Amino acid sequence: MNKTKEMNKYKNITDFEQLIEVEHGKIGTESRNKYEENAQMFIISEMLKEARKEAKMTQEQLAEKAGTKKSYISKLENAKGNIQLSTLIRIFEQGLNRRIGLTFL
Repeated sequence: MNKTKEMNKYKNITDFEQLIEVEHGKIGTESRNKYEENAQMFIISEMLKEARKEAKMTQEQLAEKAGTKKSYISKLENAKGNIQLSTLIRIFEQGLNRRIGLTFL
C-alpha cells in the first residue's frame, strides 16, 4: 500500500472506536476479537502487577499464597499466559486479599 493510500484510511476518523475499527476490524471479526482479547489480558496483567506491588509481595510469595507457581504469575504479569477465571479469582482473593468483580457488556 502506498503512503497516500495508507494515510487516506485515517482521514475521516473522529474517535478512538473508529481508529480501532480501521486498525483491527469491526466488532465480531476474528482480528477484532483477537485485539480485544489481547487488550483485556494486558489490563489484567497490569492490575495484577500493581496489586502485587501494593501488597509488597514478590511473584514467588504471591504464587505460594495463591497455590500456583511463580512462572505462572510471571506469565500473567507479562500478558503471556492463558488464564482461567478460577485461578485469577484465587490469585486476587487468596493471594492478595482482594475481591474481583466482573462486568459483561
